[in-house]
Amino acid sequence: MNRLSHTDDKGKARMVDVGHKDPQLRTAVAEGAIHMDETTLNLIRENQIKKGDVLTVAEIAGIQAAKRTHELIPLCHPLQISCVEIVTEPFSQEGQNGINIRATVKCTGKTGVEMEALSAVSVALLTVYDMCKAVDKNMIIGNIRLAEKKKE
Repeated sequence: MNRLSHTDDKGKARMVDVGHKDPQLRTAVAEGAIHMDETTLNLIRENQIKKGDVLTVAEIAGIQAAKRTHELIPLCHPLQISCVEIVTEPFSQEGQNGINIRATVKCTGKTGVEMEALSAVSVALLTVYDMCKAVDKNMIIGNIRLAEKKKE
């Protein structure tokens, strides 16, 4: 059975020692969605939400979250991120309306950027919720997941 990497021999939480690893290009992609009323989505598309440009603000919030993940999650290493890309895609299909958000994070380092990508998506989705909550009390955030992870 595999041992958890964030615990010591006594089961206590610890930060993983990555000092012995060689730096590699690491990429992680995470995605998630927020579902909302059609009216809310139309207000976003028409840039009519009173708090401002929802999609741009959510993208910036996602970038900030990726850069600050080590401050939010206690055992994460601070990383020199080289790239954060946030893509917001409004959708209307089969009676479902909302926004899909995808975050791609890259760095050359000794540990992966999965938590940074997941944090980016989560905060971007929360930002959409915050900016639209005055007009839509029924939004649902979900399906947040790691879609891809690689090292080269």
